[in-house]
Amino acid sequence: MPMNTGFSVRHRAARKGGVHSPGRLPAVVIGAGPYGLATAAWLSAAGTPRRVFGEPMECWYANMPAGMYLKSVPAASSISTPESGYRLEDFRAARGRGPVGDRYPIPVEEMIAYGRWFQERRLPELEREKVRAVEHVDGLFAVTLESGEEFLAGKVVMATGQVPFAYEPPELTGALPGELVSHTSRHRDLSRFSGQRVAVLGAGQSALESAALLHEAGALPTVIARAASVAFGSPPDTDRPSDRPRPVRILQPGSALGPGWSHVACCYGGGVIRHLPQGTRMRLLHNVLGPSGGWWLRPRMDDIPVLRGRTIRSAGAEDGTVQLDLVDADGHARVLRADHLLLATGYRVDVGRLGLLAPELRREIRTFQGVPRLSAGFESSVPGLYFTGLAAAPTFGPVLRFVAGTGFAARRLVRSVAAGTRTRP
Repeated sequence: MPMNTGFSVRHRAARKGGVHSPGRLPAVVIGAGPYGLATAAWLSAAGTPRRVFGEPMECWYANMPAGMYLKSVPAASSISTPESGYRLEDFRAARGRGPVGDRYPIPVEEMIAYGRWFQERRLPELEREKVRAVEHVDGLFAVTLESGEEFLAGKVVMATGQVPFAYEPPELTGALPGELVSHTSRHRDLSRFSGQRVAVLGAGQSALESAALLHEAGALPTVIARAASVAFGSPPDTDRPSDRPRPVRILQPGSALGPGWSHVACCYGGGVIRHLPQGTRMRLLHNVLGPSGGWWLRPRMDDIPVLRGRTIRSAGAEDGTVQLDLVDADGHARVLRADHLLLATGYRVDVGRLGLLAPELRREIRTFQGVPRLSAGFESSVPGLYFTGLAAAPTFGPVLRFVAGTGFAARRLVRSVAAGTRTRP
């Protein structure tokens, strides 16, 4: 929401007196997940004054179901920092745990504990307070906290994660009462559905893992997949890519996103991907590492019905339950009844949904399909306003969907912030 007029008046008066200079104002990082923590660590190493706000790993513990596992392998799941001693392996060693390789699925609880350990050791100055509003004022940013504190910032980095972008098909949410439909990001504990019939819409990791967790919690899930088949990853041949035979490594080189040249290109070619046509970038984002389940999920899905090649033609409520009219590719119809519809429909970046940015500021940001247009240094069309993490993935590629992208993003972004200059998007 917009800032109050009094703040703007005080700000302009102070600037006339020469009190405020963008070079002396702090950079603000909003968000304390992996991308926010990495950005703050690199800003600190660069000697850039900054304030960092958020609860460490908040969306991981509040919006991801207990019992889930990461798709990323341990070697690709460390939060980036310029100094040594803060990797996932360092956290495990500090907790008296041995090293692990690619065949070790990381529990989300371990990743949350690692992120909090990283913050406590590397960023103890984190301010565990929410930012209520950000307004663009005379080329600077007026920031208001939940506590009511107001201050000016020279740069703002949006590292708010994926939750603001949770996508719910409007034709489904609008057709059902709120208590009968929800997005997977709203649930930390799926045991609340024990004994209930739950229709899970989607064919990716979120859908398949949610279905497995629901089944294990005593619910009766049914997966509805538009795709004709459901894919699962293959278990790694070895715990370390270097242990694979040399010919295999040449044909399918290892990368943080998995083996294969396309994955290598996405891991290391973000700067090149940015120059591709936006349609090509969006296809890369959706097709490289497209919808699939982790290899450890396959045996857990054996007893769960999966309706493949089905779309929901209409949805409604009857006697407090969900009625879904499904149709397959041949036009055959079927009605599925459930107690709840769980939407594992992913995330779509749209800066219009970032309510903490004042409406006037949101309108200043140049976008394509709701996605901010970013410079090589992650800066938007509003000088001094940066986006990282999922919001930058449509620009730099799918590696920004994973913790593995924190190093690429933080190094480029911090160089831009520290230089104080910008390249036009």
